[in-house]
Amino acid sequence: MSPDLLMVASFLLALIMGVPVAIALGVGGVVGIVAGLPPAMLGTFGTNTYNSVAKYPLIAIPLFILTGLIFERAGVAASLVRFAQAIIGPRHGGLTVVAVLVCLIMGGMSGSGPADAAAVAMVMLPSMKKAGYPQPFSASLIAASSSTAILIPPSIALILYSIVVPGVDLRALFAAGLFPGILAGVSLLAPALYFSRKYRWEDPETVERPPFWPSFKAALPALFAPVIILGGLRSGLFTPTEAAVVAVTYGVLVGCLLYRNLGLRDLWNLMTEAAVTSGVVMFIIALAGIFAWAGTTLGTFQHLADALLSLSENGWVLLGLVMILVLIAGMLLDAISIYLILIPIVLPLMNHFGWNPIWFGILLAMNIAIGQFTPPVAVNLMVTTRIANIRLEHTIGWSLVFIVAMASSLLLVMLMPGIALWLPEKLGYVVGAW
Repeated sequence: MSPDLLMVASFLLALIMGVPVAIALGVGGVVGIVAGLPPAMLGTFGTNTYNSVAKYPLIAIPLFILTGLIFERAGVAASLVRFAQAIIGPRHGGLTVVAVLVCLIMGGMSGSGPADAAAVAMVMLPSMKKAGYPQPFSASLIAASSSTAILIPPSIALILYSIVVPGVDLRALFAAGLFPGILAGVSLLAPALYFSRKYRWEDPETVERPPFWPSFKAALPALFAPVIILGGLRSGLFTPTEAAVVAVTYGVLVGCLLYRNLGLRDLWNLMTEAAVTSGVVMFIIALAGIFAWAGTTLGTFQHLADALLSLSENGWVLLGLVMILVLIAGMLLDAISIYLILIPIVLPLMNHFGWNPIWFGILLAMNIAIGQFTPPVAVNLMVTTRIANIRLEHTIGWSLVFIVAMASSLLLVMLMPGIALWLPEKLGYVVGAW
């Protein structure tokens, strides 16, 4: 068996055996080095793991993870829900609009789907249950809506994509994700509103409308968070990494001084939790460096790309195959692992067909977002079903409805690249030809 096949086979075998993704990547890389390179090359293990994480933009990942935890525990979601209810008012399907809207806003603070799913589900699920919505429907809708956090800036996945793909401007990626993220949210609202009105969920006469101005005043600090982050990036006041520091600082001030739901002990616990989560992420990135170096040195990724190219010379056919591959991966793996494993393989295809890297990155993110609420893993759905106290299999029917809805928005962005590329181009960022 060739070193290429041994490397890929050992990685896949480790995954099948239930080995954590990080360890599986490291094992695959070591097997590739031993099988196809001089044994002395094992001495690069330490250098490659260090070089994988010793990148300045990666500092933003633990900071945005901490930002999401702070806003989640500070009671931001509750204030946003009341404000959205005050705007939309009591009507059939009104709470579905509130859920999607709040998920989109929360995505502009944390960039993490599971964190948004937890924060919104804690507030929305009791209200939706009281209004007559079935729990499987509500849990599926919130899980799907919170997946848009991978698109709405600041997105942790897009930060990683900008590091893995050379020459991609993270600011352009952030801007490119905004409209597709909103489009994905709107696509989820279409079936949600249809079924709400069909089954007459949420009787307007039994739902109380919060007063507008008090709700607006309470939600104002939360609404300012995305404005500060995106406004600072656009004005050049700070870089994306510095934006993460600003976001953490603002979150601490809001949670401790304005909402007053956080104390020093809470901050310590949140920092500990963020450190643990960030450690897992960085461990995956570090050992993925071994896999990436071995695959590049052996030519494994180029060989896999050539194998895909041999299937068809039609760019659209191969783009469709890549999207199917990413969707399947999204059903089983987390976003960070998918980027680290698949991008080295599809990068030669992107260069061969001249796919715009910003547009392609958004397509990958939208596809991975669908995977976050697609069983069997469905990390967002696991969070919402646990809070709703229902079994995950009870949500499969509703999940399929929202999968089809978001897939339609993905297809639209695929056929019309301008949906993603218009905003970054207007803002003056380098996006390439389209």
